[in-house]
Amino acid sequence: MRVFVTGATGFIGSAITKELIDAGHQVLGLTRSDAGAKALASAGAQIHRGDLEDLESLRSGATSSDAVIHTAFVHDFSRFQEVCEIDRKAIEALGSALSGSDRVLIVTSGAAMANSAKGVPATEDGSLISSKIIPRAASEEAAAAIAAKGVRVSIVRLPQVHNTEKQGLVTYAIQVAREKGISAYVGDGSNRWPAAHRLDAARLYRLALEKGAANAKYHAVAEEGVPVRDIAETVARGMNIPAVSLSPEEAVKHFGWLAEFVGRDLPASSAKTRKDLGWNPTGPGIITDLENMRYS
Repeated sequence: MRVFVTGATGFIGSAITKELIDAGHQVLGLTRSDAGAKALASAGAQIHRGDLEDLESLRSGATSSDAVIHTAFVHDFSRFQEVCEIDRKAIEALGSALSGSDRVLIVTSGAAMANSAKGVPATEDGSLISSKIIPRAASEEAAAAIAAKGVRVSIVRLPQVHNTEKQGLVTYAIQVAREKGISAYVGDGSNRWPAAHRLDAARLYRLALEKGAANAKYHAVAEEGVPVRDIAETVARGMNIPAVSLSPEEAVKHFGWLAEFVGRDLPASSAKTRKDLGWNPTGPGIITDLENMRYS
């Protein structure tokens, strides 16, 4: 199968590219730079020039492929709502190119997008939070809109995806800890974040491509919920700095935009995903990766 992968040179997208090629698929990778083109060529992928705001490049890449995996996202959280709307338009463009066919589009979202009762892990079937509450939900709203027009769409919701180099939102928390000399959490830090190793997440995308159902939602969750205090204390040990509890008010000043997430309890389940796709994550947990990370 020839698969158009957006974000193909990114942290997760590059792992998906390798996973697909190793499984015998062809990859057409979206890139906007010469460095990205070189990385794609080295990985054995074909090169497609463009970016998320070049909607014609997205449409042409999708048109020339058997399936699309959309992982690209503009990671500028200082203009979060704007970049989420950029993603909405990108998904609409990809969907327009696939309309009238049985070709699949896999859209990337976040594990925090599903509603759940307080303290209960979010499930794949949980109702979607509105983008008016969490702007990132715009991606799933766009997916639902094109699915209503007959496009075969499925969604992969990501937790904190990690290895020993990057760990999702934890990477930004580490940057703040390095700048301010403390590794902080909010309150007692018992709120939880789900997590999965990068290679396990990449394998789930391949399984969703090969075995997934239309309109399905999949959770790439290996660990349902790791206490944020455990994460902060592991980072503190790695950097030889104090781990400190902050009040919600102190957290806003300390973390900036990240404060919106650091104090939230976001457990998520992947029981249905594992059953439906036969996905069995085997990679190390996020604490293990943080313990083996180089902090200097």
